[in-house]
Amino acid sequence: MATIQDVAKAAGVSAMTVSNVINGHPHVRPATRERVLEAMTRLDYRVNVAARNLRKGRTGTIGLAVPEINRPYYGRLAASLITAAGRHGLRVSIEQTGARRESELAAVSLSRNRLYDGLILSTVGMDRADLEALEVDHPVVILGERVFGGPADHVAMPNEAASEAATRHLLERGCRRIAVVCGRLDGEVGVSSRRHAGYLRALAAAGLPADPDLVVTVESLTMGEAARRMREKVTGGLDVDGVFCVTDTVAMGVLRALADTGVRVPEQVRVIGFDNVDESAYLVPSLSTVDPDHDLMADRAVALLAARIDRSGPGQEREEFVSPFRLVVRESTGG
Repeated sequence: MATIQDVAKAAGVSAMTVSNVINGHPHVRPATRERVLEAMTRLDYRVNVAARNLRKGRTGTIGLAVPEINRPYYGRLAASLITAAGRHGLRVSIEQTGARRESELAAVSLSRNRLYDGLILSTVGMDRADLEALEVDHPVVILGERVFGGPADHVAMPNEAASEAATRHLLERGCRRIAVVCGRLDGEVGVSSRRHAGYLRALAAAGLPADPDLVVTVESLTMGEAARRMREKVTGGLDVDGVFCVTDTVAMGVLRALADTGVRVPEQVRVIGFDNVDESAYLVPSLSTVDPDHDLMADRAVALLAARIDRSGPGQEREEFVSPFRLVVRESTGG
């Protein structure tokens, strides 16, 4: 196998110049760079990335811990993060926490043992009481709604503002009895609680009362559970003309339930979701939804982590980034 010294000799340059070419140093003359690259090709020289990373005390791999990998949203998120990581020369290793607090804590504490240079963690079980667990000697970026103001960089969605906009969209389309399909409302943290708060703000701004009968709570944010609960509510006489679903996955279940009970969308009931997963555009009817800009969130999360790994990013001050959003209006709300 050719060495860096072999390439240097073949190109008539120093080993340091070859190293500068390999590492993309900007001050190498174009003619010299071309000569070195030609020698590398001719000698079939290959960079030993593993050895180089070990010399730097790195593996070139970051961890991504998500609650579940078989949900459309987390699949979309993982794909965006893998693409963003590739632009920084990083690989991604994915693990599943099952939305359990203890598994999320383990992902943080064990990420160094798993040879990750840093960790991106999507939190569901952890909350502010667990901030001390994030005081670790390796970079961590948090995704989600439950851990604000901690010792790690944080990337979040615009949950309340976007949910208010989604509900306002239904109001602007003439809906007056708007149901919200969400998970358990456990205080101010969590996806369901924050998106429910945005829903309530839109109703209040329109002068409509908050009707507890219009809150459809599901035990888990799955298509099956959402379909079962919505079917149960409709057959029980629930009178609605609009439905805001806190995720697209939930909205898919709601559309199934409405179809099963003979309710036409959008003629009788308008439905909007949240996440803009790829599948939402191909449903019948296609699903109106909130697009929180997954690619921008992924870019930001990986850039923050990469900067911490390189120790060239922000100082001790941690960053909080909330993504912008847009409404994607499709057939389910008459778009």
